[in-house]
Amino acid sequence: MIRDTSSQDAVIPATPAQGRKRRALWLLGALVPLAAAVLLIGAWRSSEHSVNGARLRIARVERGTLIRDAAVNGRMVAAVSPTLYATAAATVTLMAKAGDTVNKGDVLAVLESPDLNEQLKREQAGVEQLEAEVARQRILAKKQKLLARRDADTAEIDRLSAQRTLERYDSVIQLGVIAKIDYQKARDALRSAEIRSRHAELAAGLEGEDVGLAMQTRQSQLQTQRLSLANAKRRIEELTVRAPVAGFIGTLSVANRSVVAANTALMTLVDLSRLEVELEVPETYVADMGLGMRAEIEAGAVKASGKLTALSPEVVNNQVLARLRLDGAQPAGLRQNQRVTARLLIDEKPNVLLLARGPFVEAEGGRHVYVVRDGVAVRTPVKLGATSVAAVEIAAGLNLGDQVVIAGTELFGNAARVSINQ
Repeated sequence: MIRDTSSQDAVIPATPAQGRKRRALWLLGALVPLAAAVLLIGAWRSSEHSVNGARLRIARVERGTLIRDAAVNGRMVAAVSPTLYATAAATVTLMAKAGDTVNKGDVLAVLESPDLNEQLKREQAGVEQLEAEVARQRILAKKQKLLARRDADTAEIDRLSAQRTLERYDSVIQLGVIAKIDYQKARDALRSAEIRSRHAELAAGLEGEDVGLAMQTRQSQLQTQRLSLANAKRRIEELTVRAPVAGFIGTLSVANRSVVAANTALMTLVDLSRLEVELEVPETYVADMGLGMRAEIEAGAVKASGKLTALSPEVVNNQVLARLRLDGAQPAGLRQNQRVTARLLIDEKPNVLLLARGPFVEAEGGRHVYVVRDGVAVRTPVKLGATSVAAVEIAAGLNLGDQVVIAGTELFGNAARVSINQ
């Protein structure tokens, strides 16, 4: 039985060349770790101090499209929120309470104004008086026309009579029955009758025009008085305050049964079917804003978009108020005075170097960043461009693919080189 092959093995001595090669490989294998250790120790000794990498946030420089935006806060407000006023000095009787839901046309308050009631009665009496005067003027016009026509008809009869007398004289003047002077008198009487008849006819026409104008004047006065009566009735109807839109009563400005002056605010009505967003924009963004700018809002689970429709001309507490109108139908779940966050889309810059935004933007005024190379963060000058909520443009100082510490640089103490421990 053969136990192993030891009896067949033979020792072959190594040549001198093979020995030197083996020693070189061993030496090279020992020098590589030693060189790496020397480099690490050199980098560590060149850094001013070290920081644990778990306390840092590092991002890569990339190329892409930067959307300049601004994150602002706001609240939902009613696009239609009319305030109702007293149209006259009156006593107010409220028919609804604050928070009540009302429909368009519902009675919200009733005003009692004795002055307007008396004015309505005076205007009504004035209309009745002028109607009576117009009727009387119509009768007088008929009477004057009849008198003028009677005078014209009488003058015409006198003319006909004088004409017949002259015709009789014409038939006998040649016979010498009547004196010539009597004939001339008859002819003069005819001419006089013709003149009176013509003047009476003209006077009858003028009298008709005169009474017509007098009648038109009275009718105009009656129409004016009727307009005054209609205005008084309208003011009486306005004493009943009705809801101009459907919604709910936001605030009551007066107490029930109180006496108010004209143009006193009574209550505010809120229309919840049409809501807008009132944004509080820092004044630093105002120069880049304009009407029609797009924006996105978020209120809990509700997300929507819209555009700016109004921008306040004044700055209050370093902020400018802006109005945002939502696109399309209003999302469900929005409420009056609900707080929302909005993202204003200011500008878009394609094909630029981007870096995720972090505290480094505000640190040192954004003039230096820490670039990570071989485990060491090196303080590097940089020039930043446009910024957005999530990213910042790198105008100069960095290259594509550079690793940059974007959070935690406050631990470096403005050191030129900082070692990062893993």
